[in-house]
Amino acid sequence: MNGHYDIAIVGGGLAGGLIALAVRRAHPAMRVALIEAGEAFGGNHRWSWFDSDIDDSSSALLGAFPARMWHGGNEVRFPSYTRRLEADYRSLDSRDFDATLRRLLPQDAILTGSRVASLSADAVEIAGGRRIEAARIVDCRSAPPSWHLTGGWQAFTGQTWRMDRPHGLAHPVIMDATVDQIDGYRFMYLLPLGETELFLEDTYYQDTPRLDRATLETRIARYVAGKGWKGEVIHAETGMLPVITGGDFDAHRAALEVPGVALAGARGGFVHPLTSYTVPIAVANALAIADIAADCDGPALARFVSERARRHWSATGFYRLLGKMLFGAARPEERYRIFERFYRLPEPLIERFYAARSTPADKLRVLAGKPPVPVMRAMGALLGKGAPLVQEGRR
Repeated sequence: MNGHYDIAIVGGGLAGGLIALAVRRAHPAMRVALIEAGEAFGGNHRWSWFDSDIDDSSSALLGAFPARMWHGGNEVRFPSYTRRLEADYRSLDSRDFDATLRRLLPQDAILTGSRVASLSADAVEIAGGRRIEAARIVDCRSAPPSWHLTGGWQAFTGQTWRMDRPHGLAHPVIMDATVDQIDGYRFMYLLPLGETELFLEDTYYQDTPRLDRATLETRIARYVAGKGWKGEVIHAETGMLPVITGGDFDAHRAALEVPGVALAGARGGFVHPLTSYTVPIAVANALAIADIAADCDGPALARFVSERARRHWSATGFYRLLGKMLFGAARPEERYRIFERFYRLPEPLIERFYAARSTPADKLRVLAGKPPVPVMRAMGALLGKGAPLVQEGRR
């Protein structure tokens, strides 16, 4: 069975799903296809964001999804202090993301279980022989390992626990860095999903793409026991995200681009290079693409998205510089000191940092004062090239 669409989005993760929904809402007459290799949109993941990260138009799009919201702030914990921050916080489970897209998109737009064999400017070839023709194609598949980019890795395993009694947490704990510092900067991330339901994620900023899921699950269980909680795991996820510190962005995109196809999402470089928070960037990009989708052809849309990507790369250079400091200047067991110092700064600065909207004054404030790393190591890190973002050796 073949089909012809006005726009086909390849990759049904956060970026692709938001683009599909934004286009559908802005241009109901356009025929949209959302093509996903897996059986569900969004994979097995959780996305979170601060309320201050997004504007009203972004909130309107994200409001379609049943995200969990916490009023009254969130918390960070470090060896020397604990701080309560005021920003409201939201989190969206990929299962709810999938269900919402299936409800709001037309049935003929939902093309899950469709692994792509090849792309061109006007068609998507699906493994098995199906051909999807489209006037505009947007490639939002996962970002592959890249020899053109440098950096480190954020590895994590998350579990949702159902406790046998109330866990007592009322607000998210964005970082609990009071845990043992192993293999890099390590922290626990806690989201109270209900009175007895708690999401716990063990996260590492580490040099190599190594993830031993069994070991991380054991550490989560020890953390749970150490808090005096008892319960059972009812859901689990794991992941490995690049933390980009530099590289040749044009070469990276050139290795992935197909002429006439727009390259978006993480594959196109639309990420926060240090924190990996993607929601503010993904929703802004989705709205920008939807705004012009009906008024340009495929090649013009590809040029538009490419220019946005280059502007984003240029605008996020400060975060890549900090990433170089993190991986190149701080010893793995001492990396927590960088975040410990950062979270003493004014809260509006912290909020703008996560949204990748730091002002020049913010940047000066982050860099001012006594550095939390040795000066000579910092200079060496800034002058070094960094390690390529390839995943050899991942288990």
